[in-house]
Amino acid sequence: MVKRQSIQLSATPAVVLAHLLLVAVAALILVWLLKFQDGVALSSANKSKIFNLHPLLMVFGLILAGGEAIMVYKTIPATREAQKTIHLILHLIALVLGSVGVYAVFKFHNELHIANLYTLHSWLGITTISLFGLQWVLGFFSFVFPKARSYARASFIPWHVFLGSVVFLLAICTAESGLVEKFTFLKLQSGQQEALIVNFIGLLIFLFALSVGLTVVLPSRFQ
Repeated sequence: MVKRQSIQLSATPAVVLAHLLLVAVAALILVWLLKFQDGVALSSANKSKIFNLHPLLMVFGLILAGGEAIMVYKTIPATREAQKTIHLILHLIALVLGSVGVYAVFKFHNELHIANLYTLHSWLGITTISLFGLQWVLGFFSFVFPKARSYARASFIPWHVFLGSVVFLLAICTAESGLVEKFTFLKLQSGQQEALIVNFIGLLIFLFALSVGLTVVLPSRFQ
């Protein structure tokens, strides 16, 4: 009889790819906002600087830090409890950055007397940050303090994973729609360097999400 050999795939290549894409996304968005836009500030006479905090913090928070938190169990060779702690802290960092990012865009709109929450992007954004906060609170009280009973935690874990996946997907969709919205407002001519940077940010964010998904489903060498 011919023995069948199964192909064993490891999460390691996906982890490496995800981190390369993370660096690329972070670098491109910094180049875009600092070189081609007016920079960033929480308070400024130049209101564009206030707005620019929004894409910067949302991407660095909900997408990059959030994606890193999802991958913790495959990237950090530590005890399960240590991995859970890092997972929780990274998600808290993501939530704080995202909350400040939302505050920045509301501040920008209010100071220029622009209506709030009138686009699909804004609806997705509010839904994302709200679910992100709910997910963190439920996770904290279920798994950290006061910590639910073992059978309750076991039954909640699949829902925790599902809701986390939904929130991360919503964050990606929100970022992509926001880049399209910003690109439309810029009214750039085709072929300009800034247009390419904005497009590549969107493409790399999508690829980062795919690599995070691969990292989750593939087995780790630490397991």
